[in-house]
Amino acid sequence: MARIAYQGEPGANSHIVCKQHYPDAEAVPCASFEDVFAAVASGDCDLALIPIDNSIAGRVADIHHFLPESGLHIIAEHFLRIQFHLMVNPGASVDTIRTVHSHVHALGQCRKVIRELGLTPLISGDTAGAAREVAEAADLTQAAIAPPLAAEIYGLEILREDVEDEDHNTTRFVLLSPEYVQAPQGNGPVVTSFVFNVRNLPAALYKALGGFATNGINMTKLESYMVGGQFAATQFLAEVDGHPDDPGLKRALEELTFFTTDIKVLGVYPADPFRG
Repeated sequence: MARIAYQGEPGANSHIVCKQHYPDAEAVPCASFEDVFAAVASGDCDLALIPIDNSIAGRVADIHHFLPESGLHIIAEHFLRIQFHLMVNPGASVDTIRTVHSHVHALGQCRKVIRELGLTPLISGDTAGAAREVAEAADLTQAAIAPPLAAEIYGLEILREDVEDEDHNTTRFVLLSPEYVQAPQGNGPVVTSFVFNVRNLPAALYKALGGFATNGINMTKLESYMVGGQFAATQFLAEVDGHPDDPGLKRALEELTFFTTDIKVLGVYPADPFRG
């Protein structure tokens, strides 16, 4: 049985994605992203599942710094419509609760219900951990905002469903493997992810990207990063539609080499149907 490491406690959104897409695998909770990468590097786990982008909050902090140096490769992507429920201990109600516990991002994405009920928000390490903490406290004044799976795991009752402010709240997750597994060409839509450093030349980034435009390649992501403590955007993470063996993308990547010092392909993997 494959073991998939994820960040968070049982019941977290990453756990939900594991159960949905890899029901035969063992989902292994880890306290931090560093622990997730370490679990795969040590051989304790076979794969890692991590969130990389959110439709409201943007990119997940730190992941893009870990990923290029991790030695792991993206082999799949999955999108999850985020659901947050307001959950309480049995016997609690809107009249008894005074505080609500959750991850800082979840609290920020559920402001309306917090304000409506006049609750005091309290920050927890993650959403599922908040549910566990509330269950362990057995306090009728405490509530948690967490995914529905957490209520099931920790024996909490759901007071309100889908309390997130925006109904388009979606997180993209990627599955990482120490083995480089490239999706086959011509078997459906493919995404190619890579990082590169531009040469220290005038208009280097403009010239580097020109090949993608002239070859008709759709670039779906381009993000810059400071490297080595320098206040200069020298490293970029990019994602494009297409396979590196497709003639257009192949030419674009060849042109990219003229204006960059390093190109590292992070993964060539099937596009999730959500993109359609």
